[in-house]
Amino acid sequence: MSQVSDFNDYRTRMNERIMAADNKVIKRFFNLDTNTYMEGALDTKTKEAIGLACSMVLRCDDCVRYHLGKCHELGYTNEQMYEIFSIATLIGGSIVIPHLRRAVEYWDALAAEGGPTGGDSQGGSGTECGHQHA
Repeated sequence: MSQVSDFNDYRTRMNERIMAADNKVIKRFFNLDTNTYMEGALDTKTKEAIGLACSMVLRCDDCVRYHLGKCHELGYTNEQMYEIFSIATLIGGSIVIPHLRRAVEYWDALAAEGGPTGGDSQGGSGTECGHQHA
């Protein structure tokens, strides 16, 4: 297995387990997250870029991986990704650099695996980074 499929399989499995607990607060939070990333005044592509930059600054590797996957699906280029990475590093400072390294490694893994690219995905499936965005 690859780090991409390992991450996606784990996230899916654990989100299913968490949702099976049928906790109203958790379900509402996951739903809020899903709805936030839907098309609105900002397009989904912009929202994913914001989510990625914020996740890097907050140093949430699972969140970073999730948003990298969504950015890959939405057709971001390497040049666009490095602009997002530069914004996150500028805002977060040098403490973000280890997360930048892991983000670049995961972005490379996504590119190596191929998969869907292009700008027509609408994002938010309800099982985002582990926090549905969690």
